[in-house]
Amino acid sequence: MTMELYQEVALTRDLPEHGLRAGDVAVLVDFVPHPNNGEEGCVLEVFNAIGESFTVIAVPISVVEVLRPDEILAVRSLAKAS
Repeated sequence: MTMELYQEVALTRDLPEHGLRAGDVAVLVDFVPHPNNGEEGCVLEVFNAIGESFTVIAVPISVVEVLRPDEILAVRSLAKAS
């Protein structure tokens, strides 16, 4: 499935530097080219469980995947990077 702007996506790996884990959901807000012709990137906005934005990050596009109908959302406490 093609990724589109403003759709929800899931992380495919942990990002401890941001306190995020694989499976966390974010909104895809932009695509960004790599400055040296490397992997395309994307900008994600991450929200807490009540819809408040708490961070915006840029990651390689391989770090996200489109949500699937056979998945279910879960809630966890925000893990701070140590």
